[in-house]
Amino acid sequence: MASVGAMTIHKAVIPAAGLGTRFLPATKSTPKEMLPVVDKPAIQYVVEEAVAAGLDDVLLITGRSKRTLADHFDAVPELEATLEAKGDLERLAKVRASTDLAHVHFVRQGQPRGLGHAVLQAKRHVGDEPFAVLLGDDLIDARDDLLAPMLAIQEQRGGSVIALLEVPAEQISLYGCAAVEPLDGASQDVVRITGLVEKPDVADAPSNLAIIGRYVLHPAVFEVLESTEPGRGGEVQLTDALATLLDLPPEQGGGVTGVVFRGRRYDTGDRLDYLKSVVRIAADRDDLGPDFRAWLTTYVASLGK
Repeated sequence: MASVGAMTIHKAVIPAAGLGTRFLPATKSTPKEMLPVVDKPAIQYVVEEAVAAGLDDVLLITGRSKRTLADHFDAVPELEATLEAKGDLERLAKVRASTDLAHVHFVRQGQPRGLGHAVLQAKRHVGDEPFAVLLGDDLIDARDDLLAPMLAIQEQRGGSVIALLEVPAEQISLYGCAAVEPLDGASQDVVRITGLVEKPDVADAPSNLAIIGRYVLHPAVFEVLESTEPGRGGEVQLTDALATLLDLPPEQGGGVTGVVFRGRRYDTGDRLDYLKSVVRIAADRDDLGPDFRAWLTTYVASLGK
């Protein structure tokens, strides 16, 4: 394996095989990753983030009824020809943007057996090199850098790197949770992970630092995942595999570093948070924001009457 300093990470894995049951019936035939966030499907924001961080090889882990994901990142000659004939170059550029984003590949998970199992499906494609994992439920604002610093830390320190977010203590049971300690010579937002637990009871949580959906993983995680038994919820948990990596020596890919994120994150994982995310993103857009905010202010004021 190349030395840590010589590693160049260029592959991203995006698990997208979930059933999206929280959004039924909308997701009966439409993947939840294709639900629109203003005028782009959620999955496109995630791929754009990966590309902006320098990851031009993207593998989507999909399942049944997910063909529209592949269609979205493919060319649509008939539509493109129609827009070009009309001289509608602005919409033509938007249609082609997703096609030209990156080298996008697909593999099916088969049975949805948890996030760890989904990541394991990337083993053959990724090979023996570090890679990023981005979860589609978490959208990170393009103005707030998270993934690029994580990639740099992995190349510098080796091991794996996970993104953390401070959450209210009463909400920690909704997330994987990290126990941490300061890291010599690093900023206060870069920490050493000393323990990991998936969705702990509030009383048992080691901190209020939740794991959010950005990881940069050492390929040693694949061997660990192959022997990781189903955990919470009867699923193979990525958090459990990362906890095993904590105990491995550095030369075997062990060690996990945490990066505490303090920027803007949009959670599209359930209906209420999805609606909040759409409103926040739309209100912040240059093209839609001014009119939308004016309407929203008037509408909210009318609710109290």
